[in-house]
Amino acid sequence: MKVPQRSCDGGLQGVVHQEEVETETKVHLRVLEGFMMVLSGDGDMIFLSDNVIKHMGLTQAEMMGHNIFEYTHPCDHEEIRQNLRLTAEHFNSKRREFIIRLKSSLTHRGRNQNIKSATWKVLYCQGRLKMNSALPSGSGLMLTCQPLPLSHTLISTHMFSSQHSMDMTFTYCDQRVVSLIGFSPDELLGRSFYNLCHTLDSNCLYKNHLNLCCKTQSVSGQYRMLVKGGGYVWVESHCAVVPIVPMSKCGPPAPQQPPCILCVTYVLGGVEQPCVQLSLDQTLNHTHLR
Repeated sequence: MKVPQRSCDGGLQGVVHQEEVETETKVHLRVLEGFMMVLSGDGDMIFLSDNVIKHMGLTQAEMMGHNIFEYTHPCDHEEIRQNLRLTAEHFNSKRREFIIRLKSSLTHRGRNQNIKSATWKVLYCQGRLKMNSALPSGSGLMLTCQPLPLSHTLISTHMFSSQHSMDMTFTYCDQRVVSLIGFSPDELLGRSFYNLCHTLDSNCLYKNHLNLCCKTQSVSGQYRMLVKGGGYVWVESHCAVVPIVPMSKCGPPAPQQPPCILCVTYVLGGVEQPCVQLSLDQTLNHTHLR
């Protein structure tokens, strides 16, 4: 779920005020199942909401004051540095959205274990830079962190699930897709997911796909998905790489199967520009889809 953006008319003056952080924490955590984290420009964790223990098994007191690089996967360090970096160009856009792997002392059954046995938990982080003249780096990064994988109950008529090979070719799609974007599951099987996406969103989707392959889970952010006949709808996809475990109760082990990608896609609004066809795949005669 997207956290609503708020306007920012000057950023923080002086130190990060505890009251402001706590107020924003309450707002964000009402709409997001996660925790709040504030980083200095150097990566020091200067605030964490107290519910961090529920998601990571580590307490607020254990983590605050430490540097985030002590707790994150080495392969994610450069991406964190890029999001902490403040330039005139980046500050104008302020918005930050990225995926990292953070140490967690929780087992799969929700039990706590020693930090030396910690595993990696994937977090979807959203937030913005805020000016803070009291910090050596001059800025801070306020984030809401949502642990993945996400649990979905497919009861809404505004979402559909799909399965893909690692190159995002459709191998399965449920029937909800018909009422949402017009294509039937049979029309999508064997086709690339990218055939259904607006060209202007390609770069962010490629980045999401790379995150997915490297970190096993991702959230796409909002993008445009083409509708059969014309136009597009705004959607957001939550994805995970899962291994296919062959069933073999007797006899020799079944051959190893490649992993696949599972997606749950939420349709966020109605069809826009329904009279405009942006791709041949939208035409009513689907000979090129076959």
